[in-house]
Amino acid sequence: MYPDLSYFFHALLGTTPDNGLSILKTFGVFLILAFLASAYVFNLELKRKEEQGFLKASVEKQKTGFPATWQEIVTNALFGFILGFKLPYVFQHFQEFRPDPAGIILSGKGTWLWGILAAAGFGFYKYWDSKRKALDKPLLKEIKVMPHERIGDITILAAVSGIIGARLFSIIESEENIKAFIRDPLEQLLSGSGLAIYGGLIVAFIAVYWYVQKKGMKPIYVMDAVAPALIVGYGVGRLGCQFSGDGDWGITNTAEPPGWWFLPDWAWSYTYPHNVLNEGVPIEGCVWDYCHELAQGVYPTPIYEAFFSLVIFLILWAMRRRFTIPGMLFFLYVLLNGIERFFIEKIRTNPDITVFGMEATQAEYVSGLLILTGIVGMVYLRFRGKSA
Repeated sequence: MYPDLSYFFHALLGTTPDNGLSILKTFGVFLILAFLASAYVFNLELKRKEEQGFLKASVEKQKTGFPATWQEIVTNALFGFILGFKLPYVFQHFQEFRPDPAGIILSGKGTWLWGILAAAGFGFYKYWDSKRKALDKPLLKEIKVMPHERIGDITILAAVSGIIGARLFSIIESEENIKAFIRDPLEQLLSGSGLAIYGGLIVAFIAVYWYVQKKGMKPIYVMDAVAPALIVGYGVGRLGCQFSGDGDWGITNTAEPPGWWFLPDWAWSYTYPHNVLNEGVPIEGCVWDYCHELAQGVYPTPIYEAFFSLVIFLILWAMRRRFTIPGMLFFLYVLLNGIERFFIEKIRTNPDITVFGMEATQAEYVSGLLILTGIVGMVYLRFRGKSA
């Protein structure tokens, strides 16, 4: 396993782990790759929808020569405060920062003096720069923006809202997490660990739906365009879970591989050595930061999910030109994603939650709703019968 990039380069080049590269956590790197992969596929599909005439440009007002508003000055000052508050502390406490960057960044630890000075500097610079560039007669002109040109904004919005949603859903994923939240709400909200993927998808969907509607795009066509992109990002993210060993593994599997099994043994049962959670038993002779592996092999479910994500993507990619009813591709994605996750939960270790006397994991409840939503959505669209 590669809890951070220092372990990856150790395996690749033989360098010593736990060096400066350890601030780059493997899961975080794959999370970025997941958003980039999604953005690439989404961009392709948005352009195709534009060529078909389903998505059109919207008009934006572009300002030139206006003085900075107080909101812009405050935003710049806030950004400066964060940099000044955190960076000096990171440099002075690098050994504390190196193993847990997210924990330090999201904590209240920092240098107040440098934060205040940086806030004043950034705020003043914004004010001075806008005054310097101000025109006697400021210009306000209208420009046309195509939907695919908004990919950057949509990706950032999806990333931020998705991470917030994933963190919130992880809190209600088990009774232990709920109790921990009641004891210390701020610590749980700002914790750098524990993300529930479905929470991220749901909150990001709501945020992006609101954004595209506000920008004059027809959400139903955007939903179809984003369906293949979502499953690509999901698959890449699951690879991050596998390579970092973040705990999203399956139940214990000590059985021998069946006769029909043709993949490597680690794809059947794996102990996740050097996992990022440091769970399991110590690895003999290891003196690094991450020196544990599971006592017994488990199903490497992230690999299975990455594979089935690829299968779902290929299905969606093949069907995207065949469906003539807007929204049908999106609801097919919802259905297939729900089916995949519902069955993979049968060999995963997520805790059960009791709802109306029924015990199931949070992901099973959500995936069940997704399956139902996918079926109802496709049936409704089919009988409504409005082709694009």
